[in-house]
Amino acid sequence: MDYSRKISERLWNLPDKGELESRREETYIDDIVQKSHIERELLSSLDGIKTVFDGGAGCGRFSILLAKCGCEVTHFDISQPMIDKAKELAEREGVLDRITFVKGALEELGRFGNRAFDLVVSFDAPISYTYPRQEQVIGELVRICGKRIMISVSSRLGYLPYLSNPIQKNQFILDEGCDDPFVQWCVSGRADAVKAFRFEKERAEKLWADGLMGGDEEIAEYERGGAPWCITYTFMPDELKGTLERLGVKDVQLAGPGAYARTIPHELLVKIMKDPAQRAGFLDFSYRFDSNPFVCGLGKDNLLAKGEVTTL
Repeated sequence: MDYSRKISERLWNLPDKGELESRREETYIDDIVQKSHIERELLSSLDGIKTVFDGGAGCGRFSILLAKCGCEVTHFDISQPMIDKAKELAEREGVLDRITFVKGALEELGRFGNRAFDLVVSFDAPISYTYPRQEQVIGELVRICGKRIMISVSSRLGYLPYLSNPIQKNQFILDEGCDDPFVQWCVSGRADAVKAFRFEKERAEKLWADGLMGGDEEIAEYERGGAPWCITYTFMPDELKGTLERLGVKDVQLAGPGAYARTIPHELLVKIMKDPAQRAGFLDFSYRFDSNPFVCGLGKDNLLAKGEVTTL
């Protein structure tokens, strides 16, 4: 087993992951924007869809939505704590009987047959955490897809600004007084992060060239017994589109959820999100802006792709 998978398994199986991940839309504005965008895409793409595979389904944000729409969903994830939370939420929503929960890694999809599902989805970049097998994983997701595929991966152009902004996550915190430990870490460490910051052109050039966030430091931390963030492969838009097209996916469309929101200061984002009318209008306009192909690479974290899979 390679380090990417081992690190991912340890990180996502931390005991608190299920609860923390289930509250992201209560905690982070970028999650609100991204998940709103994906929900709109899903709800407009269900014509002729009966069976769905959700790879890296987490706490069931979209598995449960799809089940409520009448689909039979296979909820596939590497994390038992998140599967457990997803089962709890699915039962609460009355759709537990429409979801099959399977624990596993995206690197191992051989148990599923060719064209086994009408719709295959994988959101919030689990594909990017399978480096160096990310293209193989996309190929497997296409293989098990019968009609339509929708995936999001980490965006290289979206990640590059992080190297110039150690406090980027602060912009998207909805409530700085909440008890989320990462929020408190961001808030308490803001001044020190700014003081210690130094732009390193070499790091930016390296990420631009090889697309890789993480590596030796994460492996060393893992070996010390820690649970570092996943080694992450970031995609360029033309790379992702080209990969899908080579695998036979037609009519590939890209979007960059969060591209519009990342231009707006924290104070104004919070004001917008706390007013229902402003929030609804903002999410509508963000969806339109972020769907424009000219900004697809500058989504907050993810590059979203959807396309049609034709069977011969």
